[in-house]
Amino acid sequence: MKKKVIGKWTLFVVVGALIVWCATRWNVWFHNSEEAPYVPSEVPTRVLLTFGDEDGMNRNVSWMCDTALHEAWVELEDENTHILERVGATGEVFESRSGKAAYYVARLRGLEMGHAYRYRVCTGDKASEWYTFQLPDEIDHEATFIYMGDIQDTIGGVANQLLREAFRQHQDAEFLVCGGDLTERPTDAFWAETFESLDSIGQSVPVLTVTGNHEYLKGVIGQLERRFSLIHSYFLDSMVGENQVFTVRYKEMQLFCLDSNREFFYLWTQRQWLEEKLKESQAKWKIVVLHHPLYSTRGKTNNLIQRWMFDDVIQTYGVDLVLQGHEHVYARMSSHDGQKSTPIYTVSHCSPKNYKTEFPDGFDQFEKGSRYYQTIRTNGDTLFLTATDANTQRLVDSLCIEKNSHVIIHD
Repeated sequence: MKKKVIGKWTLFVVVGALIVWCATRWNVWFHNSEEAPYVPSEVPTRVLLTFGDEDGMNRNVSWMCDTALHEAWVELEDENTHILERVGATGEVFESRSGKAAYYVARLRGLEMGHAYRYRVCTGDKASEWYTFQLPDEIDHEATFIYMGDIQDTIGGVANQLLREAFRQHQDAEFLVCGGDLTERPTDAFWAETFESLDSIGQSVPVLTVTGNHEYLKGVIGQLERRFSLIHSYFLDSMVGENQVFTVRYKEMQLFCLDSNREFFYLWTQRQWLEEKLKESQAKWKIVVLHHPLYSTRGKTNNLIQRWMFDDVIQTYGVDLVLQGHEHVYARMSSHDGQKSTPIYTVSHCSPKNYKTEFPDGFDQFEKGSRYYQTIRTNGDTLFLTATDANTQRLVDSLCIEKNSHVIIHD
């Protein structure tokens, strides 16, 4: 009898503890921030330049304007030839929880290597200001880009200041890659903050991002709003089912973007896609970008499903670098089986949020307590990686990979 009483009380305590734990986690799992009512501008705004498709020399331009569709286009001038052309745009009205807006995308194809372009977006009788971008010379095989993990800035944040300084320090950077959670939450106010962060950069160099959990609406099954793809328009033509996946070949490198926020079935289809694309790739340098670290800095059992799905494919098909976010630290893993070799796994963020994390086992470099960005440069058989404190411009980490008959890694 006594044992039965003890057993019932033990069960009661366990169930009670579970209920309390679930109550404390309820908002984290299921609560979505309210979206304040909004009305979009009648003048084109939120202009974003991105890659267009697998050809790294093609571009897309997306923007938002008004609540109804109008005739829309991009006026594009080749500054080398002074030829002005009009490129038509497609549009779609998206209705969110508290408003609706018309989104447009123009696909710029047939651009000339080495040429500079100026453009503006037009909707009906309204037009944006003029912006410029540059394509690399055909003989220029060196490539440099800036990577930032989570940015998810607060309203009125300083991400734009940090981005401008990063591009000022690295004026050879040709595009920006983000590791997800570029936006704090899927509301119009936070999307506005994201475009404030990208101002003067996202209109002149391509922005490439993957999905993060903060871009999803919370629920038993998370949902990614359609406007994410309407803004990051390269996903419109590259999605596999509902998977936000994309690959682009840029000079001698190829980037493969995954959506690590999905359920098992979708991750499995992404695995198949990644394996197929890696098999096909003739790029010298292969770089995978996803939000959740395959090797977590916060525990060996974190993100196990993502690791099981992708890591063996990454290692089998010669991926050189894996860029990740989600965990708000900077960390690098370059040692495998007691020696340094590729793939290199990095975790990074440029968010105002910092979490308690200690130097994790298995990693070679670790920093916390600030905001960071990385530069990746490829030149022939060499890849250079640096990590920088975005607040102070202090060099945090550096790495050189030499790819000849074998791989040599220099810290």
